[in-house]
Amino acid sequence: MSVRCKYFSAYSVFVIILGIAPIFNSSVVHADRRGSSAQDEYDDHQNMMNQLGIRQLRPGANPNNQSTFDEATANPYKDSMPDVLTMKDGTKVTSPAQWPKRRAEILEDFEREVYGRIPPDAPRVTWEVTETTNGNSAGIPTVTKTLVGHVDNSAYPDITVNIRASFTVPAGVKQAVPIMLEFGFGGFFGGRRGRQSGPSWTEQAISHGWGYGFINPGSIQPDRGGMSLRQGIIGLTNKGQPRKPDQWGALRAWGWGVSRLIDFFEANPDAGVDPKKVGIEGVSRYGKAALVTAAFDERVAVTFVASSGEGGAKLHRHIFGEAVENLTGRGEYHWMTGNFLKYGASDPCMTAADLPVDSHELIALCAPRPCFISYGVLPGDPPWVDAHGSFMAGVLAGPVYKLLGKKDFGTPGDYLTDPMPPVGKLIGGELAWRQHEGGHTSEPNWPAFLEWVGRYIKAPPLPQPLAPTPARPAATPG
Repeated sequence: MSVRCKYFSAYSVFVIILGIAPIFNSSVVHADRRGSSAQDEYDDHQNMMNQLGIRQLRPGANPNNQSTFDEATANPYKDSMPDVLTMKDGTKVTSPAQWPKRRAEILEDFEREVYGRIPPDAPRVTWEVTETTNGNSAGIPTVTKTLVGHVDNSAYPDITVNIRASFTVPAGVKQAVPIMLEFGFGGFFGGRRGRQSGPSWTEQAISHGWGYGFINPGSIQPDRGGMSLRQGIIGLTNKGQPRKPDQWGALRAWGWGVSRLIDFFEANPDAGVDPKKVGIEGVSRYGKAALVTAAFDERVAVTFVASSGEGGAKLHRHIFGEAVENLTGRGEYHWMTGNFLKYGASDPCMTAADLPVDSHELIALCAPRPCFISYGVLPGDPPWVDAHGSFMAGVLAGPVYKLLGKKDFGTPGDYLTDPMPPVGKLIGGELAWRQHEGGHTSEPNWPAFLEWVGRYIKAPPLPQPLAPTPARPAATPG
């Protein structure tokens, strides 16, 4: 057993004996596990373990129990932290010309080990505008189009995938506008969790000259494991068969759907959306998806990553809150590629320290494009999100932004010691950080985000209302 596995084995025994680490979205799973008759017939999670030769997974500590974690001992794997600007052959990246090669290395590791590969023959999507409506947002006339993206299923007609999306732009604008897309929450368009008083984010976007849109992730790929991984776009491309260990999970699938919507904007200039100014935003699991989308598709112009936690902006190697082990259990493994399960295994033992990449490199893949990392505060934004671990990741990603001539957080640059800014203070340039007063939502950070993004992405002016025609003077009787 490696030193890393010895550390984690001792840690797990300690917390379980004390009774402060109930299993959270994870379980100790053995190869001879028996469940219901349906699971005996087919158990997708176990199938992936069998493919990988995993005999047992570690339990994940309860990420909501803060007594389980101590910042003083949260970095046991710091010596294994990958250097984002060191190539695999040891060459140091010192110029922008070297970055594409290093970027390709990082992308390959994330595809193979963390988020999975999109099949090279992924089917085409034909978009249909099903409804066009005129409306009004904060006093500004708007046009909304509702879309269905029909995914070609001619290779496997048993599975049908229709991507649901909509977008709204200011009416009467002479130029195409930038747009922010949001992943809908819980299967409906435009999750409004944590709604604050005052204008909604969509009203704010319109008033800044931006469009807004929603894409329904559940219409692309169900947010479930098990048999659901043999449905949706993943099931369609696999013709209803189980995944191989390096194939895509739900996060990558949801991002693929956004990429297809960008295809629509590129092919339809009459939509009124500038395809070079498309941003993506999401909260929680959709914050993870937003970051993954932008990392892999360089057409995404700006990313708003809210409360993303483990699998998103949070460092895997920062052992505080939700960890690798929580994502390799039955509740959330479908977000990731099958290979990711290896890093939650106790037999054979691997840990986060064995990952060839960490989340700072995911953030770095967004460079030089603007990326805004957002969190709330306790207790509304729960302990498991580990805001500090994401701040640390942003610090570590900063050198890539600086290499490419952009501005990082502006902190001294030591991720282990750099202090987090006060809540409510926006720091950074193209790579920015702000923690808002509020909970598990992005809503309170929208005003700061829209002001910040206006420095880098310009919107055309909104049409001015027509001046009223002056009244004619009354005729003088004569």
